[in-house]
Amino acid sequence: MKVKDIMTTDVAVVAPTVTVLDAAKRMRDLDVGVLPVCDGKRLVGMVTDRDITIRATAEARDPSNTTVRDCMTPELDYCFEDQSEVEAEQIMAEKQIRRLPVLTREKQLAGIVSLGDIATQGGKLEETGRTLREISEPANEK
Repeated sequence: MKVKDIMTTDVAVVAPTVTVLDAAKRMRDLDVGVLPVCDGKRLVGMVTDRDITIRATAEARDPSNTTVRDCMTPELDYCFEDQSEVEAEQIMAEKQIRRLPVLTREKQLAGIVSLGDIATQGGKLEETGRTLREISEPANEK
């Protein structure tokens, strides 16, 4: 099965110029912990609730004057929509991430695939369980 067959396509995004306060409110309203950061249709990073906590709040930055660009993670792992779900799952296990941005071959955001998408739509519960164990394993024990 291809990633495009199981990914979430209706993905809320934020611009890198949005304030951390607005991004946090959006996360709260959508009940999500991660937002892709896009400059137009180009994915430039991801911002998580943890990024906001560690890189903004813990440094006593003003959330109404700090932009998402200042606390997002710009180095991204991703997969392409025409890759197999198995390849996406391997990336997630290797990089210890639960959500993976999905790009078109033109490098535009097409969606996000989560471990839950793979488990519920991919139908390979044993492999997904193994992946979850690998994602949850502390990095220094690998």
